[in-house]
Amino acid sequence: MKHAGQARRAALKLIFLTWLVLTLIGVIVLVFCAWLPNVIYVLGPSAYWLFYIIKPAQLTIGALAALWILFVLFTLYFFRDPNASVPAAPGVVVSPGHGKVDFVDQLADSVFMGGPCHRISIFLSVINVHVQNAPISGKVSCVVHTAGKFISALEADSAKFNENVLIGFDSSETPGEKIGLRLIAGVLARRIVPFVKVGDEVARGDRISLIQFGSRCDLYLPLQYKIPVKLGDKVVGGETIMAAK
Repeated sequence: MKHAGQARRAALKLIFLTWLVLTLIGVIVLVFCAWLPNVIYVLGPSAYWLFYIIKPAQLTIGALAALWILFVLFTLYFFRDPNASVPAAPGVVVSPGHGKVDFVDQLADSVFMGGPCHRISIFLSVINVHVQNAPISGKVSCVVHTAGKFISALEADSAKFNENVLIGFDSSETPGEKIGLRLIAGVLARRIVPFVKVGDEVARGDRISLIQFGSRCDLYLPLQYKIPVKLGDKVVGGETIMAAK
């Protein structure tokens, strides 16, 4: 499938950067501990108390190394990216993300949809998969980034205030039909990474983006769709049927 491995590369990049930082800190601490006896020798007996710094400094390196290993394990888990078992039924819309449905309503107006539409909001906790999938097959008609705040994504209306990216799709299954997807940042989710650009063709279930650490997805649908999911349902990106005609 398209964009397989993008999440893993993002994880490895983050792990490498933190490794560089911790290695630099470790080198500084080791050099400090190696030269400290010379400094004490020059300063004389009045500086003997500095010997008590060496052991805690060495222990700090070990503690940081242990924390980094835990960070690596969590990062690899967080950036997991399973292949979706995409339903083949015609005329259905699949979940764009992994998480829990916590809001289903209708919007009186939507700029991208051009009028009233259904909205299904999915909250992604920090333990959910954070790769998003195309809800339908079609062409990407817009990718719009909007700067904003980073308040808690627990609030369904956080899209009004938080940084977000709107991805619009022109359906290839129903000519003239539009489906919208808004990726919303949260307190920890400070980076939204679209894998697609305007003009790209996507198949239902294709990987299209990544949100790093806890967030929300809003799915916008035409009113003629029936919504089988309900509040509290746990959904799987690229697999769970969110709407059907």
